[in-house]
Amino acid sequence: MKMLLAVALGGALGAVLRYKTVGWIAHLMGHGFPWGTLAVNVVGSFAMGALIELGALKLNLSGEMRAFLAVGLLGAFTTFSTFSLDVATLWERGAVMATGAYIAASVALSILALFAGLAFVRTVIA
Repeated sequence: MKMLLAVALGGALGAVLRYKTVGWIAHLMGHGFPWGTLAVNVVGSFAMGALIELGALKLNLSGEMRAFLAVGLLGAFTTFSTFSLDVATLWERGAVMATGAYIAASVALSILALFAGLAFVRTVIA
């Protein structure tokens, strides 16, 4: 039961953070391109890499805390379903080039950000 509560609390917090971040970035950048979803996926991927590496090297996190942070918080903050909806929306608007650019940027930058999080912890913190 503690594990489910940890995931639920982390998920609630992550979803609120994503909602506020995407809204803030859309306000700044406009609504023509899903900059907010791209940003949370890249930032969340970096955070996941850093968290996993810190957990392996420095932190002694309980199972509940790992579930709160990785599954709940970051899982809700970076949601693939939002990415998929953004792709479909761009595609249905006929923005073929923007759709391809968004898919490529989301995948490449998020993976690079995860590796950057790992490297950051390995070189700066460890």
